[in-house]
Amino acid sequence: MIVGYARTSTAEQKAGLAAQEAELRALGCDRVFLEQASSVKRRDALEQAIDYVREGDTFLVTKLDRLARSVVHLWEIVERLEAKGVAIRIVGLGIDTNTPTGKLMLNVLGGVAQWEREMMLERQRIGIAAAKDAGRYKGRVPTARRQSAEIMRLKDEGKTVPQIMTALGVSRASVYRVIQEQTADIT
Repeated sequence: MIVGYARTSTAEQKAGLAAQEAELRALGCDRVFLEQASSVKRRDALEQAIDYVREGDTFLVTKLDRLARSVVHLWEIVERLEAKGVAIRIVGLGIDTNTPTGKLMLNVLGGVAQWEREMMLERQRIGIAAAKDAGRYKGRVPTARRQSAEIMRLKDEGKTVPQIMTALGVSRASVYRVIQEQTADIT
């Protein structure tokens, strides 16, 4: 059986997820697991896919960065799949771990991918620091604070904190923080 896994980092990347799914299905995947989650967060669909595969199956992804966030993470996944007797194919790189050369190439390219990500993050940190120094970077506006008036209006209408959370899509801590800040401003 060929089992595919597709991932995008955010819900806004629907076209990218659909493209990965279409490619995996065109390559003959019997089952495809889809996920919209950052590589640094828990990925339930990846765990389900790894649990699903059996000895003799092939685990297929379109690109290396869709599978793992670092070389260490990659090899954790590879070891889990190999322990189950499952091969890994990464289409975009032409890698198949059924061969010794495929295993070698996976390791080398995994190292390059990790290096590239670390370089990108370093450039991002440098850019943010420069923008802060120039007074152009303020950071993200907290979601709940943008909705302070709405939180207080719902509170004044007698809504409970869980009702406010559901209505506005903010966390319990954020609702309490806004209420505390707004009532502190009055006193």
